[in-house]
Amino acid sequence: MSDLDAQFAKAQADVKELPERPGNLTLLRLYALFKQASEGDASGDKPGFADIVGKYKYDAWAALAGTPQDTAKQHYVELVDSLKTGAST
Repeated sequence: MSDLDAQFAKAQADVKELPERPGNLTLLRLYALFKQASEGDASGDKPGFADIVGKYKYDAWAALAGTPQDTAKQHYVELVDSLKTGAST
């Protein structure tokens, strides 16, 4: 396991222990970065209008298309670290 993979795994655990729940836009960013880091570019059918949350999540992930998985991991780690220290995002 690379150092980045270890940091990414730790950030996944840390995000569950944040002192306060992030806002919806930050949660979408976390979701999108996690999906890009773990699965790569968005795939599958985009959720329909009836699934508004799923649509927003898919759109956030699809916006990261072409981002290398290691870059997404690094950004996820940095975002979680900023949330742990209380910095606004």
